[in-house]
Amino acid sequence: MTTTPKRILLLGATGSIGTQTLDVLNAHPDEFTLIGISAGHAREKLEEIAAKFSTVQAVGLSALEHDETIAGIPWYGGEDQMVRMVRELDYDLLVNAVVGFRGLAPTLAALERDKDVALANKESLVCGGELVNAALAKTDAVLRPIDSEHSAIWQCLQGNDRNDIRRLIITASGGSLRDLSRDELADITPQRALRHPSWSMGARITIDSATMVNKGFEVIEAHYLFNLPYDQISTVLHAQSIVHSMVEYNDNAIMAQLGSADMRLPIQYALFGPARPYLHEDKPLDMTKTLTLDFKEMDHERFPMLGAAIKAGKRRGNAGCIFNAADEQAVELFLKEKISFLQIEEAILDALESIPFIEHPTLDDLLETDRMTREHVRVRYL
Repeated sequence: MTTTPKRILLLGATGSIGTQTLDVLNAHPDEFTLIGISAGHAREKLEEIAAKFSTVQAVGLSALEHDETIAGIPWYGGEDQMVRMVRELDYDLLVNAVVGFRGLAPTLAALERDKDVALANKESLVCGGELVNAALAKTDAVLRPIDSEHSAIWQCLQGNDRNDIRRLIITASGGSLRDLSRDELADITPQRALRHPSWSMGARITIDSATMVNKGFEVIEAHYLFNLPYDQISTVLHAQSIVHSMVEYNDNAIMAQLGSADMRLPIQYALFGPARPYLHEDKPLDMTKTLTLDFKEMDHERFPMLGAAIKAGKRRGNAGCIFNAADEQAVELFLKEKISFLQIEEAILDALESIPFIEHPTLDDLLETDRMTREHVRVRYL
C-alpha cells in the first residue's frame, strides 16, 4: 500500500538547518514533497533549490519588495512573506528553521491552522512560549523538536510514562571558548569565538554556545516542550558532544541518546519519528573509537548567562523576548567588532533592567518589546 507523500513547507531553507533538511528530503523523495521554501536574502540559493525540487509551488524572500511570479512560480516578498505563506499554502508539516525572533509569528500562524511544526527556531518558545502553548491547547497540532538536545529527550521519552520522570539532563559542550577563564575572554575576536570544537552551526548560534546563552534557551524550550517545571531540568558539561541529552527516571535509571554531531539525525527524526529509516552519515558514531565520555557539573560562575536566561524564563511575560532581542543585537555588534565578547553579557543584563516588563504580552507587545530592546542596545553601544 502506497502512502501519499507528506507536503513540507520549509522556512529558513538556505541556512544550516534548512540545507540539511533538504538533504533529508532529497534522500526520501517518496515520503516527502517540498511545496514551499523561504529565506531572508539568499535569492540565488532559493532559485537553485526551486530548480532542484520540481515540486516547489511557492518561494518566499524577505528582501523582495513585492510579490512576483518568476519562472511560473509565485514569489512572496516583504517582511511578512513567511506568515502569508504559512497561512495560504497547502502543506502537512511546517519546518521552521528560521534563526531569530522573526520565527515566532510563523510558528503561531501554523498552529492556528492546526498544522504540525518541526521546530528548530528557539525563539518561538524563548520569546513566545506562553502564546505557543495557548495555541497548541486549541488544536491537535504538535511540536516536533529539531534541536539535538530536545530531540534526544524526545527519543528517550518514547515508551515511558511522563509521570515517572525525575529530571531532564541537557548536555552542553561548553562552546568554542570552554577552556578559557573569564579573565581570558576580554580580548576574544569573532574569528576565535566562531571556531566551535564539535558542531558546524550558524554564526549567531555558535556565539550563543560560547556565552552559554544557547543552553539557557534550551532549558526554556525544554520547559515548554515537555511541560516540566524548571527545577526538573538540569544541565551538565559534556565536552565530547556524543551524549546529546538524558532523562533520569524515578527508579534512578538514566536513558541517554548518543550520536555523531550530525544535525540530519534529529532533523530526520522530527520528520519521521518514532520511525527510524536509514540515514547515511560519513562518520557515524563508532563506540569502539569513543575512548571517554566526560561529564562535569555546570560552572555557573564561568557561564553566568545560563542562569540569567533561566531566570528570565521563570519570570515569563516578555522577559525572554527582552533577553533574546538584546542577545541578537549584541551578537550582531560583536560579529561586526563593534563591542567586545564580554559586552554581550553586559548588554543583555542592562536590557533586562531597562526595558519595561509586561506580564501577559500579546504578539504585538512582543514585537514592540523586540524593537525597543534592539534599539536600546544599539543606542548604548553605537
